[in-house]
Amino acid sequence: MAMAGRIRSSVPRLTKALMSDSVSTQRLNVERALICPNFTDPQSRNFASASPTKEPKIKVPVAMFGGSGNYASALYIAAAKAKTLEKVEAELLDLVAASQKSPTFSQFMKDLAVPADTRVKAMTQICDQAKFSEITKNFLVVLADNGRLRHVDTIAKRFSDLTMAHRGEVKAIVTTVIPLPAEEEKELKDTLQQILGKGKKVKLEQKIDPSILGGLVVEFGQKVFDMSIKTRAKQMERFLRDPINFDA
Repeated sequence: MAMAGRIRSSVPRLTKALMSDSVSTQRLNVERALICPNFTDPQSRNFASASPTKEPKIKVPVAMFGGSGNYASALYIAAAKAKTLEKVEAELLDLVAASQKSPTFSQFMKDLAVPADTRVKAMTQICDQAKFSEITKNFLVVLADNGRLRHVDTIAKRFSDLTMAHRGEVKAIVTTVIPLPAEEEKELKDTLQQILGKGKKVKLEQKIDPSILGGLVVEFGQKVFDMSIKTRAKQMERFLRDPINFDA
């Protein structure tokens, strides 16, 4: 419960921190960024009076819940304000892909025994080498400082859900035993597009699962169309086991 409370209370500050001008490798500056989003070097800051600009009000296109959803929502708002949604999405997915390819890197992100200072310094260096945007860099540094790097893959998926909704895309996952031929994939995509109608765009994702034996399973929005041989075989088995009523 304490952790959940900490996540909820940190979301507004996190959103502001992601919009800060810069994030230092020093943990002190990370904490300052969370409290004061416009923190920079006092020697270089210009305190001349200026009329405040009214920021556009950004709303997440889909309500997200839970810790990962809150982090993804905060990142979405910051990236939308900076007009870098696609760049931030690509950078997050690149990081997740890198962690999947490197067991050492994956273990580092999951290991809470690593001191926060070490996590912050390492993640800052990684972002600098990868030339990530400031929004992404700030976000990952905050995750590192809060011990939430182990959830970055889930956060990235939730963030992608938000960016897809922003673009008017609807994900459809088709599961088959072997990859669909190009013609059949196009036919399925066109059919789903007709169901959606105008204003939305189908984004088809293929998954391979030999356990379904044949046929296909389509997950589309909140619906699942199961036309697999495995499911049909189970239905047939239940039918054969049911007692036959000869009087009917």
